[in-house]
Amino acid sequence: MRDLSRDLLDWYDVHARTMPWRVSPTGKKDGVRPDPYAVWMSEIMLQQTTVAAVTEYFKRFITRWPTVADLAAAQDADVMGEWAGLGYYARARNLLKCARAVVNDHGGQFPADHAALLKLPGIGPYTAAAIASIAFDLRHVVVDGNVERVMTRMFDEHTPLPAAKPILTEHADRLTPTDRPGDHAQAVMDLGATICTPKSPACGICPWRDPCAGRIAGTAPELPKKTPKKPKPVRHGTVYLAQRDDGAWLVETRPDKGLLGGMMGWPGSDWVDTSLPRPTDPPLETAWHKLQGEVRHTFTHFHLILDVMIAKVDDITPDRGRFLARTDFRPSDLPTVMRKAFDLSQK
Repeated sequence: MRDLSRDLLDWYDVHARTMPWRVSPTGKKDGVRPDPYAVWMSEIMLQQTTVAAVTEYFKRFITRWPTVADLAAAQDADVMGEWAGLGYYARARNLLKCARAVVNDHGGQFPADHAALLKLPGIGPYTAAAIASIAFDLRHVVVDGNVERVMTRMFDEHTPLPAAKPILTEHADRLTPTDRPGDHAQAVMDLGATICTPKSPACGICPWRDPCAGRIAGTAPELPKKTPKKPKPVRHGTVYLAQRDDGAWLVETRPDKGLLGGMMGWPGSDWVDTSLPRPTDPPLETAWHKLQGEVRHTFTHFHLILDVMIAKVDDITPDRGRFLARTDFRPSDLPTVMRKAFDLSQK
């Protein structure tokens, strides 16, 4: 196993991906240490999201809030606005909770301890292992989707995911060295992202080509196996976009709990199954017009279809929400599904 980790680290020293939150192998050799704040933020952002989607968000966050203390002192609405479009908005709420816990309970320093990291808001087993390994070079096993794919092929494991995860974690544990465990974790991720890809893996240039059981058996391209997912249900709803004569938009902040919690959005109905009656009480009494077309958006567990109602109103007090001045309204602060409704209204 030592030889396998050494082969992989030699490959990583040459081929490591460049990322704004990562210290390169050359930088490590020159004594540059990873910033736990940057590692933590990147790992939270990367949950359920790709590196390509995260990179610009990360740069904006780090520029606006360069330290965990800066983020802890930020206004909730500012952070939620910057997060808009990245999805899985509970992560943004936990980002603030965690930053404040680090400042209040740990003197503004992330603890170099796996158990202590697990106690912080929004940090689960995977994230705690990633921070401990990458930021502090502690030997913890980091298993994301790329690592799962590499391990299934390396050991020709045909147990379907997610049931295979404990087996794959054991394989990854045996391969994780005590020397440079953080670089090793990132190296396996890079291997999965660039060579051991979901389709057409480039086995010919893989540093683990020779011992790979999946390559030898000819089964690598079909791995990992996955348990079929159930079809997602479809829900329906209505949103109301009202603009006042002075250009102000009627918006509301969604409840902290639930989908899009804490985000700015349009007043609307509940999102319900097609077999249920859909409540359509508008946020104010006026002449509403239904737009042609509809908004379609997919969440983790269901598809959503929204009707969009629009209205121009004078100075009126709404039953729900508040009017936001045109100068303070930024469409980019809206979560993606709400931005789609806005874009449809502008057509």
